[in-house]
Amino acid sequence: MKNFEYLQPKSIAEAAGYLKAGNGTSIPYSGGTDALVMMKDNLISPKKVVNLKSIPGLNSIDYIRGEGLKIGALVTISDLAEHPVVKDKFKILSEAAESIASPQLRNVGTVGGNLCQRPRCAYFREDFDCLRKGGNACYAFDGENKLHCIIGGSLCYIVHPSDLATALLVLNTKISIASGEKINEIPIADFFVLPDEDFTRENILQSGEIVTSIFIPDLPEGTKSSYIKFRERAVWDFAVVSVGAVIQTSGSEIVSGRIAFGGVAPIPWTESVVNSKLINRTIDAHIADEIAESILSNADSLEMNGYKIPLAKNLTKRILTQLLM
Repeated sequence: MKNFEYLQPKSIAEAAGYLKAGNGTSIPYSGGTDALVMMKDNLISPKKVVNLKSIPGLNSIDYIRGEGLKIGALVTISDLAEHPVVKDKFKILSEAAESIASPQLRNVGTVGGNLCQRPRCAYFREDFDCLRKGGNACYAFDGENKLHCIIGGSLCYIVHPSDLATALLVLNTKISIASGEKINEIPIADFFVLPDEDFTRENILQSGEIVTSIFIPDLPEGTKSSYIKFRERAVWDFAVVSVGAVIQTSGSEIVSGRIAFGGVAPIPWTESVVNSKLINRTIDAHIADEIAESILSNADSLEMNGYKIPLAKNLTKRILTQLLM
């Protein structure tokens, strides 16, 4: 690891100033579970590391009934998973948080860091001059692509590694982004970037911009949610495929529903055509099968990852059966 200057700002504006002045040579630092690994592996060599943990007010969870849940970017994954309001009213988020890595990593990893982490693609992480690192090719296309994307992967075939992002996508979350003294709030769906938009980055953050918090609108009565993650190892592993769902019911009717997928695309993935099938529907014995068969209709798998399509369909069927029956 190369030497760097460690800065401890006392405000968001001060931190943003340090990052912007660095012009790409400074990085924000929170839990460090991704940043430290990338620094040790010489994937990044920042001249300045800006410690966000020295800024007060970014590690709280606040709930207002009828309005929603505000989560600071420095809230740890374990605190999120264990928070009583999250477990009671936003079960999908608690389950997604509990599925992340190991207890030790959840104790230091943060919500903001989880959303902004870099891809886990072996070609990106190891000694390959791949497209995302400034090279000329995505080696996964013709290489080892068992864990790569099956949809949305034009040019670069990474999958987004964040479990929280998948859960937050179906919760209609908004992300607050600070740029100096100004804070903008955007839908989470607008935060992530597909490779055909920009294959060098995973989100819209510019130099000097910092995720400060997320906001989840309160869920209406009759809403259930859940998150299912399939992985190769029990702990410290990323999703091969994951599914998150939020379903609002009234008696034997589905009022509305949303489904999102992890491990299948370079961004957390949702399909409006599928979600439209979960509006004003009567619950019957066949609805889980029908919805499951309709997902990922435009998937275009690579040589080794076609198994993700039936896996995603089966997980979708399981989560809908769990929530509806």
